[in-house]
Amino acid sequence: MAGADGVRCMLMRGGTSKGAYFVAGDVPADADARDDLLLRIMGSPDARQIDGLGGAHPLTSKVAIVSRSSEPDVDVDYLFLQVGVDEPTVATTQTCGNLLAGVGPFAVDRGLVDVEGDHAVIRIRLVNTGDVATATFPLEGGMPRYDGDASIDGVPGTAAPIELESGGIRPLLPTGNVTDVVAGRTVTLIDNGMPVVLVRPEAVGATGAETPDALEADTGVRAAVEEVRRAAGPLMGLGDVADQTVPKVILVSPPAAQGAVSTRAFIPHRVHSSIGVLMAASVAAGICVPGTVAADVARKPDGEPADGLALDIEHPSGILTSRVRVAAGDQGVWRATSASLRTARKIFDGTVFPRPRR
Repeated sequence: MAGADGVRCMLMRGGTSKGAYFVAGDVPADADARDDLLLRIMGSPDARQIDGLGGAHPLTSKVAIVSRSSEPDVDVDYLFLQVGVDEPTVATTQTCGNLLAGVGPFAVDRGLVDVEGDHAVIRIRLVNTGDVATATFPLEGGMPRYDGDASIDGVPGTAAPIELESGGIRPLLPTGNVTDVVAGRTVTLIDNGMPVVLVRPEAVGATGAETPDALEADTGVRAAVEEVRRAAGPLMGLGDVADQTVPKVILVSPPAAQGAVSTRAFIPHRVHSSIGVLMAASVAAGICVPGTVAADVARKPDGEPADGLALDIEHPSGILTSRVRVAAGDQGVWRATSASLRTARKIFDGTVFPRPRR
């Protein structure tokens, strides 16, 4: 039985998420066998995931599979898998910018890349989307240094900084429009590394100031959000998204503090306790395109430095700063790149033993 003798695994916090990281050669190549193994490792389906590594929440039921890349100018490939908590699902339709923060350190730790000096610069292909990201982080004795003074909201304490840069490959606006009317509501459909639907909270019966728990408990809001999400999927080229985890729906409202905009992110059926890195990058890009539902309510700084505009995206746990460069190129097609500061930490490295059967 696959995994009966245990599977080499590293549990890491990446950004504001936590997941199990594997070298591709340590899990089955066949997708069905791989998914069955991961469900048994994570303890799904079970609301508590009591018999596995999962933490009973989508933000802690994630998997990264990493391998050397055969692509030119790319060091490693990163496949993200969202493992269902109380359902036996393993989704590959999205990527995760938070777990991305741990991919570079994991690759160095596993010897998948050669590094030297006091910093690593790792080029990572995001297999789910085809995007390429660059991770820059400190080394100590040829291995990742996790201790440091960088902090991110939603994570206690400090850690070594990890700089992530990505984007610029696909058009920013999947429909070419700054706004669309979807399920009777004005929205902006945007993809700067993560396909998202930006919508004003009042359009779905919310205020934008609710806690994640309050939004999850409001069946009317959740139904309206899901109606918008399912209608937006085909328009974004994603087809029927009823059983997918994208697009995300993000409520955008005027900033409550000193940030650029306030957000509440549906992922898609739970509400994020903070916000994903690539979700924030899509929101930040939306702020920079005139006429979007985010631009109309945001506080945007004057000017735009050569290295991009740093925008503080407010979320329920604090702030995530996303630096974006946004421009309209040929035929007025908008494109964007983004950069953000994240941290990661190795929690354990060893052998995980999946339960024998689901």
